[in-house]
Amino acid sequence: MPTANVKALAESSREKLKSAIDVLETFLNRNALPQLTGEDASEEAVAVHAGLLSDLRHLLVFSEVAYEKLGAILRRPNFDQKSAERALYEVYHHCVNAYFYPKNEGYSEDGRYAYTGQDAIRFRAKPGRAVRDVVLGISRAFEELREDLTYYESEYLIQCRMQGQSK
Repeated sequence: MPTANVKALAESSREKLKSAIDVLETFLNRNALPQLTGEDASEEAVAVHAGLLSDLRHLLVFSEVAYEKLGAILRRPNFDQKSAERALYEVYHHCVNAYFYPKNEGYSEDGRYAYTGQDAIRFRAKPGRAVRDVVLGISRAFEELREDLTYYESEYLIQCRMQGQSK
């Protein structure tokens, strides 16, 4: 991929990560498990919300690390294409996958809704409004990242293997 394209992709990916980071950080700084579940919540509701919060914290950390890494690459006087490609692969591998495949499976993507204009994210159990809003609020950024970076899901690894490098 030409250097100009990689640089533009790194810049746009960094901007999308920043928008998701802002939403996640604000939400996680203002909310705790007792606030989200209420005092008379069932064990299942507490478990679902705890899993969702854990997944969102992981997503925030992965996104912040990728955001900083892309920033460092973009600030260098000479753009390092190989480092940028590796960072973009990591954005896809860690951030996009962490969003669409959360460890605690509090939600998942239902592909049948992806092209209908409806939200493709389906929750395992009904979460509080604040949790639902934040997960759906960042979905656009991660959908766009996934579309932009699908190349790095497989092609980057194939390219590295052909050149005898480890990822």
